[in-house]
Parts: sequence; structure tokens; C-alpha cells
Amino acid sequence: MKQEMYYGRSFSSFEELKRAVTNYIDYYNNHRIKAKLTGMSPVQYRIHTSRMTS
Repeated sequence: MKQEMYYGRSFSSFEELKRAVTNYIDYYNNHRIKAKLTGMSPVQYRIHTSRMTS
């Protein structure tokens, strides 16, 4: 897990931490744009490349 997700933050409960981790994983896989992946999120890139090979 990336340190940037939790660095400098405190969580009042385990549920709050769990929610933050879940939200970060969703962001990381579905919304974060990577230049290396031709401007797509990791999930978009996976779908794109799988369609090219089919």
C-alpha cells in the first residue's frame, strides 16, 4: 500500500481505516491516470490491451 494514502493521517476506528483503504484502491485502479499507460487508468489499459489481443 502506498504510504501517501495514510501518511500524516490518523483514523478514529478500524472501519474508517478500512474505508480509506478501499477508496484508495478504487482510485488507484480506476481513476488514476498514468502517462506510461497512454493516459489511461490501469483498469482501462488492461481492458484496452485485452481487446487488442482478442
